[in-house]
Amino acid sequence: MAEGLRAYGLIVAMWIRSTMAYRASFVMTTVGNFAATSLDFVAILLMFSRVEALGGYALPEIAFLYGLSSVAFGLADLAIGSMDRLGRRVRDGTLDTLLVRPAPVLAQVAADRFGLRRLGRVTQGALVLGYALTTVDIDWTPLKVLLMPVMLLSGAVIFCAVFVGGAAFQFVAQDASEVQNAFTYGGTTLLQYPPTVFGKELVRGVTFVLPLAFVNWLPASYVLGRPYPLDLPTWVAFSPPLVAVGCCALAGMAWRAGLKSYRSTGS
Repeated sequence: MAEGLRAYGLIVAMWIRSTMAYRASFVMTTVGNFAATSLDFVAILLMFSRVEALGGYALPEIAFLYGLSSVAFGLADLAIGSMDRLGRRVRDGTLDTLLVRPAPVLAQVAADRFGLRRLGRVTQGALVLGYALTTVDIDWTPLKVLLMPVMLLSGAVIFCAVFVGGAAFQFVAQDASEVQNAFTYGGTTLLQYPPTVFGKELVRGVTFVLPLAFVNWLPASYVLGRPYPLDLPTWVAFSPPLVAVGCCALAGMAWRAGLKSYRSTGS
């Protein structure tokens, strides 16, 4: 673990230095990333220009869910968003070059082409979350205040596990980055809306199969004082850290199995 974190830090630092060599380009791409991700919230604002509530949730509550999902996903995307390039490396054989280097392959793939511009997504999500916190009616308690950072960090770790699990799948499917994106980028879009607008089967799937509901739906229900999806018990709002650890364990097993099965391109 220590060796992997050290290798990851060194590679990330290298890419940051490379990015800062062209600061005007960095600023423009970061602003572009900020503007592109803002369109998601603009779409929500357009909906609320015609309705007063969505699935029983008012705009500040939707903004709260949106901000939590965007910040958590943005942190994961910033940290290891490059994992979706693994399929190309498997297909063209360039993964072989990482295997012969004296550093863990996962750290190399995660830090490859580290995109500091992804801070635009994190910033945009944080601004929406800030707006939500100033407008939503929440009866704050010390426990709810403590749950906020726990929710964001646990959500980011869960998304990181999904990134790694999706990358492990690409060892088998090779160039299947769009399948992975359906669960990462698609997952964060799903969580930006309340669970009440989706069918129960879908809610069950993202609770018990791919536990994205623990990123914001369940803990946010406690903070907002809303009914829990699927009538789950109250204590599930405090389980995101345990779910994040479990997701990381499963993703690590999938990664090791995928890497062990790798046999280069055969070309």
